[in-house]
Amino acid sequence: MLANLVFLNHVGLILCADKVKELISKCLQARDMAYCPYSRFPVAAAILTADGAIITGCNVENASYGLTVCAERTAIQRAVVEGYRQFTAIAVTCDIKDRFVGPCGACRQVLMEVRHTYLL
Repeated sequence: MLANLVFLNHVGLILCADKVKELISKCLQARDMAYCPYSRFPVAAAILTADGAIITGCNVENASYGLTVCAERTAIQRAVVEGYRQFTAIAVTCDIKDRFVGPCGACRQVLMEVRHTYLL
C-alpha cells in the first residue's frame, strides 16, 4: 500500500508516500492535457520542487515534428518560469502499461543540464 511507504532517493532524501502519491496523481492528470493529434501518444511529467510544489507538463506536438515539446521539458521550463530552481523528484507517464519508456535524447540532455539543481 503506497500510503504506508516512505521513499528514499539516492542521496538520502526521504519523500513521504503521500507526496509521491500526489506527484503521480498530478502527473496522470497532466497526461489528459497532452496535445498529441499526430502521434496519439500522450505523455506527462510532474516535478516536485524542494519546497514541495508540484509543477506539471505535457507533450505539445506540432505538424513540424521538430517543434514538438516533450512533457519533461515543458515541466522543467514551467518550473523555471515560476521561479523554482531546486527539485527533489520527477514522475513521467505515458499510456504504455507493459514496459518502461524512457525520456528522449533531448529531454535527457535538459535533465542533465539541470541535474545540479536536483536534490535527487
